[in-house]
Amino acid sequence: MFLQNQVLEDVNVIESIFELKKKMNAVLLAHYYQEPEIQDIADYIGDSLELARRAKSTEADVIVFAGVHFMAETAKILNPSKMVLIPDLEAGCSLADSCPAPLFKEFREANPDHIAITYINCTAAVKALSDIICTSSNAEKIVNQIPLDQPIIFSPDRNLGKYLMKKTRREMLLWEGTCIVHEAFSEEKILKLKLENPLAKLIAHPECETTVLNHADFIGSTSKLLNFVKEDTSQIYIVATEPGIIHQMQKYAPGKLFIPAPPEKSCNCSECPYMKLNTLEKIYLCMKNKAPEIVLDEDLRLKALLPIERMLEMS
Repeated sequence: MFLQNQVLEDVNVIESIFELKKKMNAVLLAHYYQEPEIQDIADYIGDSLELARRAKSTEADVIVFAGVHFMAETAKILNPSKMVLIPDLEAGCSLADSCPAPLFKEFREANPDHIAITYINCTAAVKALSDIICTSSNAEKIVNQIPLDQPIIFSPDRNLGKYLMKKTRREMLLWEGTCIVHEAFSEEKILKLKLENPLAKLIAHPECETTVLNHADFIGSTSKLLNFVKEDTSQIYIVATEPGIIHQMQKYAPGKLFIPAPPEKSCNCSECPYMKLNTLEKIYLCMKNKAPEIVLDEDLRLKALLPIERMLEMS
């Protein structure tokens, strides 16, 4: 860390990132949960579905992904000939970690008559074992396209699965995975906030626990939450998702008040520790050094590509 700081002492990091983007013909993709300073210099900001689309359509030679590992993997799956860089290889995902490929393979083999719809928050190896990938933006639409007599496995997020079962009235076999951020919100503290702010609307991501979703005025993916606060007439919102999105909400709806939903514990548990591993300095260094780079076995990539392409076709 000392050497890294020493190297960066005389560097204008943001200016250098822009210079390297031009020199490398690179595009910087950033998820809504990144720090504001990263969002502000990104070429595109989005949720998992939008960033997958951007990754597929880009004409850049290099994709720099300010997000977490499975997102950068998805970009590489869609762009085998392009260099895909991630600022920190340790930027993982608790939800992806909750579904190891060997155990998921056994789960599938134990239920051979089920079609596997898998949330994009998973590894390339799990994608390769799936039939269709989905995001929180398109999951309901995809489930509704599956014949009623076709049994479904939904993984890895049980909360999103329960929400989809309620919305689509479809029984599904759920993998018992959760997101450490979205399961951390406190129902009791949120209700206290609502009492203190009677005009506030609770908006929540469907990865939240059912106890929180039951009180929500609106439930949706990150992009849908953004559109809601832009179009809705209310002036104050309690936001039950990773608070990085509030930076964009303030841009979409200036003048409105956004209150991060409180976690159960007195901690920063509502912030994704993996997303926050990315920094401007790490973005600069990964472009300068052309590393860490996402590299995938071609056979695995092709197997993982099929369910992603099905998702893009169905959504």
